[in-house]
Amino acid sequence: MSAERSTYLGPRLRRLRRDLGLTQPDLASALEISSSYVSLIESNQRPLTAELLLRLARTYRIDLSEFAGDGGEAFTRRLQDALKNPLFADLDLPRLQSADVATNYPSITEAFLRLHTAYGAEQRALAERRSDVGIDPDDPVAEVRRLLLTRRNHFPIIEDAGQALAVAVDEAGGFEALIKARHRLRVRRLPPEAMMGQIRRHDPHHRSIFLDDSLDIATERFQLAVQLAYLSLHRELDEVEQNIGIAGVNVRRLMRRTLANYAAGAILMPYSPFARMAEERRYDVEALARCFNVSWETAAHRLSTLGRPAQEGVPFSFIRIDAAGNVSKHYDGAGFPVATQGGGCPLWSVHHALRTPGQMIAQWLELPDGQRFLSVARTVTTGGGGHGLPRIERVVALVCTANQASRLIYADPPHEPTPIGITCVLCQRDRCPSRALPPISRQILPDDYHRGRPPLGYADA
Repeated sequence: MSAERSTYLGPRLRRLRRDLGLTQPDLASALEISSSYVSLIESNQRPLTAELLLRLARTYRIDLSEFAGDGGEAFTRRLQDALKNPLFADLDLPRLQSADVATNYPSITEAFLRLHTAYGAEQRALAERRSDVGIDPDDPVAEVRRLLLTRRNHFPIIEDAGQALAVAVDEAGGFEALIKARHRLRVRRLPPEAMMGQIRRHDPHHRSIFLDDSLDIATERFQLAVQLAYLSLHRELDEVEQNIGIAGVNVRRLMRRTLANYAAGAILMPYSPFARMAEERRYDVEALARCFNVSWETAAHRLSTLGRPAQEGVPFSFIRIDAAGNVSKHYDGAGFPVATQGGGCPLWSVHHALRTPGQMIAQWLELPDGQRFLSVARTVTTGGGGHGLPRIERVVALVCTANQASRLIYADPPHEPTPIGITCVLCQRDRCPSRALPPISRQILPDDYHRGRPPLGYADA
């Protein structure tokens, strides 16, 4: 075996050592050489001689033909297959170049292949979701989230109209008085059994707005604000829909509902006084909810809409999640990645906030790429209001980037961040004791030689 050929075995030796769970001193002791010499071999600065190869084979019972043969052939083939993707059709990628990359830069090749595998898995999952019976191929929820993000979840025309309606509500003496005066409708409350599963119903024939009488005060006020938006802001809602360009019936209907809810927040919490008080109270959500007589969730959601130029609030990601990990509301204003289909990182406090109902949980977080965030989570309850009426417990989280966290009361005192991932298959942290699945495209290690604290070990850990 020539020294020239041996120089290509450094990355293979490093991979083998890591697969066996050995340190460089461990391997050096077994091969009867120095640790520094192992380091030189692994970096292709020294050849792996035939004598060392035989010693390696005897000690660890490896197949020399598999280890020292042209093991890069399969690696090269995988890379060349990945490069056939139509994404790269406009690039000149000679086979010889890809073979050189796979042989001489195996770690970079492996990184590329992992990303390509993750991309393929996501595309297949998306195709499966779209082909399922009853699933709208337009994916209306995802499309509405995308549209909100492109507008930074801020709509000036609705803000202005909402603030004007807030003044009118105060001058009229409340929502019911304004609705009666402007729209000649009266508000009536009925027991749940008479509402037949609805909490709010506009009945033009009886000139009435019916409300479920089991609603708490904050929810009742919000529902009246939503109905007032539908009654009074036709032009504004239409204009926003036309400006953002909506395709598909389901997307349009869901967006209309989203904008009406947005308008209700603007009526109940007019922009300028709410933004000013948010800064004064250092984004204390509970204090803001009490000052404006709204629920904790409503106040938290309103904080994610403060995008007015020259009066911007902290950019937040808003997430609402249930006990199974399903995300029912999500706005990503802070760039915080979330597993929207369940299977999120169990180390993020949002997944165990249900153990402490009603308590605020502040947590510093660090993603695998080093980004840091501050998360504030708390349970919220909908339903109830009477014996036997169903109650639904969810968790709402507000997340901001570390460089904005000093504006929040929850950042005091600072503490060490919790290392988390998005989901196990996309997280490369090798020492996580909470891991449920191996990272995508990673090879699971046997435990013949060692067993670590994490439930799974994988190559290159």
